[in-house]
Amino acid sequence: MTSRERLLTVIRGEIPDCVPVAPDTSNMIPVKMTGRPFWDIYLYEEIPKWKAYIDCVKYFGFDSLMDGYVPIRFDELGQIDYDRREAIVKRTEDKIITRVYREANGRRFWDDHVSFYFIDNPPVHGVPLEKAGVDLTPNHFETVEKRNPYAGIEGEALLKLVKEEMGDHGLVGVSCGGSVFIGSEEQIYEYYDYPERYEERSRQRLRDSEIYFRKLMSLETRPDFICTGGSGTLVYQTVETFRKLALPVVKRVTQLCKEYGVPSHIHSCGPEKELVKICHDETDLTIIDPLEIPPMGDCNLKEIKRLYGDKLVLKGNLHTTDVMLNGSVEDVIRASRQAIDDAAEGGRFILSTGDQCGRDTPAENLFAMIETARTYGRYQK
Repeated sequence: MTSRERLLTVIRGEIPDCVPVAPDTSNMIPVKMTGRPFWDIYLYEEIPKWKAYIDCVKYFGFDSLMDGYVPIRFDELGQIDYDRREAIVKRTEDKIITRVYREANGRRFWDDHVSFYFIDNPPVHGVPLEKAGVDLTPNHFETVEKRNPYAGIEGEALLKLVKEEMGDHGLVGVSCGGSVFIGSEEQIYEYYDYPERYEERSRQRLRDSEIYFRKLMSLETRPDFICTGGSGTLVYQTVETFRKLALPVVKRVTQLCKEYGVPSHIHSCGPEKELVKICHDETDLTIIDPLEIPPMGDCNLKEIKRLYGDKLVLKGNLHTTDVMLNGSVEDVIRASRQAIDDAAEGGRFILSTGDQCGRDTPAENLFAMIETARTYGRYQK
């Protein structure tokens, strides 16, 4: 089977030739593999992140569920901000600091936070001015000129291009909806001070998600699946706030996916056991990951398989630091075999990692994981 065929077989609840394997290389490993300063990719977009990711998939040869790397936006839905400008306001040998501004009525209006782009790490966005040491109104700045070779390709044309680049190496997903409304300590306070704001945002996201989903389904080139999760769903949100704000969105998006015959996927690092149960019992979700073990998460893969593997495709869950980053090849093989033993029986399992692999994860560990799935993960005829 090709990677695409193998993944589609598992999603249908059927048995593939072997356990699919999709380590979460994140965007750090693909960007490092370009050999360029990280700001060339994240800021200047000399190579789009989706292109770097697909090159990484082809190099290692794994079965890719590509979620969230391709921002498909439509001008007719007002999703393209033509007035947004990003400017460099400070530069050192190892970092670039930027602010966003907009111009109106001959005046320039600056955002009240900045972004840090590093030479060898992913960027950090949303840093308050007082913590960044940047002038309130920059007198000297350099507007960023993107160098994206695919600039101007948006919407369906971009989705078609990315799917062609991916080919038989995997599936391409597009984000719609989401499982996170509260993602920081500041937002916790804001929610309890002004709950009506978040309730209205929930209603608005529900409306917008359905409009966007139907737009995606009207295309000749559709996404292979829909991503409707979010990092750390139950980190800053309690189960109760998730149920109130996000669950209506997740339920509706997964319901629409089922109606249109499109798989749905939730990625949610951190504690996830209760989220898996809710999605199994109350939504039409197809795939969930990364099912992290303690202390980062609270999942036991064998137990999760027993309780919820009849309906959900489970994707996980090798420890990304102890095993993938710091472990030996033998450690990776041992952990991969254990995950296969715990969850592969009967199908509906994709061998993966518990959240993102670090930038310096050894290539030999990734290759060992993939090879174990291809050999030890073979189903008996």
